[in-house]
Amino acid sequence: MKRLTIIIMLFLSIGLFSSHSVFAEELSNKEYQWSFKNPRNGEPSTTEPHFEELIEKYGGMYIGDTSEKNLYLTFDNGYENGYTEIILDLLKEKNVPATFFVTGHFLNEENDLIKRMVSEGHIVGNHSFHHPSLPEVSDDRLEREIHSLEQAYEEVTGRTDMMYLRPPQGTFSERSLSKTAEMGYTNVFWSLAYKDWEIDRQKGADYAYDNIMERIHPGAVLLLHSVSSDNAEALPRVIDDLQSEGYTFKSLDEWRLKQEISF
Repeated sequence: MKRLTIIIMLFLSIGLFSSHSVFAEELSNKEYQWSFKNPRNGEPSTTEPHFEELIEKYGGMYIGDTSEKNLYLTFDNGYENGYTEIILDLLKEKNVPATFFVTGHFLNEENDLIKRMVSEGHIVGNHSFHHPSLPEVSDDRLEREIHSLEQAYEEVTGRTDMMYLRPPQGTFSERSLSKTAEMGYTNVFWSLAYKDWEIDRQKGADYAYDNIMERIHPGAVLLLHSVSSDNAEALPRVIDDLQSEGYTFKSLDEWRLKQEISF
């Protein structure tokens, strides 16, 4: 035993065992693209079983409690196209909470909108500073992407309460989920989305309304892009009609609190 210990120490000293040695299996960095299956007709979305396992293992979410008619409204904000203020006006009028996942560009360029989001009770989430695929970057780069956005957010708002992450480009790996969870983040995917981000291919409010309403389901996490004129025009009718159907818009904080209580 003593001889074995000496041999192991010798191997360590000359670098034959890396920090990820046989004693600690390295987490997979296989890159996945988020996807989900939406059967429509009010049925909840599902995703790949392996995705479900990873999200549960690392405390993420993509859908809420499907036994309750709660909805979680989220927006991805990479840059401003003139519609975020309209959306904020509507949310204030309807008393609906939302989460805005922002990049460094948006945060640096739109200080007033960020401050308004916070002052009106919305959540500002982390979408990384430069929007890289997190599985493709080193641990150091990943930390810089997340922390630099946190720091910019604190400089603008004075707050240090970022805790939700929307994985940039919708890509992830077990490594990226584990690393960001260690940093205190809940990875938030989605169970409802449509192709709304191409600003030169907008198709009108009815198109947005139909795509949202035909995919809606209890517990849905809606991913919308605030650059879309279709979304801005459709949202008043979407919110009114969903509330008339018995749905309630909740914040991610309410979902998180319920998860903590259940444990």
